[in-house]
Amino acid sequence: MAGAVGARIPGMTRVFSGIQPTGEPHIGNYFGAMRNYVRLGEQYGQDAIYCIVDLHAPTNPLAYDPATLARLTFDMALANMSVGLDPEKVVFFVQSQVREHSELGWIFTLQTPVGELERMTQYKDKAGKLESIPAGLLMYPVLQAADILLYKADTVPVGEDQVQHIELTREIARRFNHTHGQTFPEPKAVLEKDALRVPGMDGQGKMSKSKGDTSTMGVLESMDSIWGKLRTSPTDPARVRRTDPGNPDVCLVFDYHKLFSDDTTLLEVADGCRTAGIGCIDCKKRLMTGIERELTPIQARASELRARPDDVLGGLAHGAERARAIAAPVMDEVRSKMGFLGASPSQEH
Repeated sequence: MAGAVGARIPGMTRVFSGIQPTGEPHIGNYFGAMRNYVRLGEQYGQDAIYCIVDLHAPTNPLAYDPATLARLTFDMALANMSVGLDPEKVVFFVQSQVREHSELGWIFTLQTPVGELERMTQYKDKAGKLESIPAGLLMYPVLQAADILLYKADTVPVGEDQVQHIELTREIARRFNHTHGQTFPEPKAVLEKDALRVPGMDGQGKMSKSKGDTSTMGVLESMDSIWGKLRTSPTDPARVRRTDPGNPDVCLVFDYHKLFSDDTTLLEVADGCRTAGIGCIDCKKRLMTGIERELTPIQARASELRARPDDVLGGLAHGAERARAIAAPVMDEVRSKMGFLGASPSQEH
C-alpha cells in the first residue's frame, strides 16, 4: 500500500519522474515513459509523483516558445491521462505551480560546483549548438535534483541519457546532508526494462522533439499524418526493387513492428522481407494496422478529455495541491537547516 501524501514513510518506495512539455508527446515518450508512469502508479499510488517540468522548457532557447508553452503543457497532461494515468491515484501536476521547486533549486545552486555542471554530457551537447549559452542550461541538472529531492524520492525511472544527472543529484544530496545533517535520500536511477529506445521516423537516431516534426510520430497525431511520414520512411537500403530480399534487422520499419505488431505479424513480415515475399509498402501498411490498434483508443480518450478541459486542469490542480502538501514541510526543514530567519525548527520527515 502506498503511503499517505505528506511525510515519507521509511522503507517505502517513492517514485519521481518529470517530462518536458517541449513539442508534441510522441511514441518515444509513450514507450519510454508514459506507459511506465501508469504501471508504477498502479503499484505505488500516491507515492508515484509525476511532474510536467515546464520550468525546464526555457533552458533551451532552440526548443522554447512562450506562445505555445501553455498549450503544450496542457497537451502533455491530456496525453498522459489519455494513456491511462489517473490523477486521483497518483500525484500529477505542473512544476511551476509548486514554487518550492524553484526555491530548493536555488539553495542547491549555491552548493553545486560549476565544474561538475560543465562536465554534464547533455550540457556540452546542447551548448555546442548555441552562440550565447544561457546560465539556465548549465543549471538545468540542479533544478532537476531539486525536483526529485523536494519529495525525498528514492527511485527515479530514467533513460540512459539522464543517468549522469541522477548521479549528480545523489552528490547534491550527499553534500547537503554532510553540511546540514541528514535530510535527503540518495535516489537511485532505475533503467526500466520496458522503457524502449524508439528511433526517429527519419532514420537518424533516437526519436526526439528537438529534431522537428519529421522525426516524430505523435501519440495524438492523425493517422493520415502518421501514414504520410511512414510511407516515406527509410527501409533496408539493399531493397532497391520489390524483388530484392532484405534484412529486417537493419530496417527502421521492422523496428516499429516490434513496438506495434504481435508475434505472428513479426514473423510474417521478417520472413517476407528476407524472401522478398512482401514489398516495403506492404510491410508499412501492415504496420499501420498495429499503429491504429494501439493509438486509436488513446486518441478517442483524448478527444473526450479535450471536450472537457476542466477535467484535465482540475486533475492538475488537485495534483499540485497534493505536491505542495509534501513539499512545504520539506522546505520548512531545509530553511531551518540553512539558518533562514523565521524558519520552523528542524523536523525529521
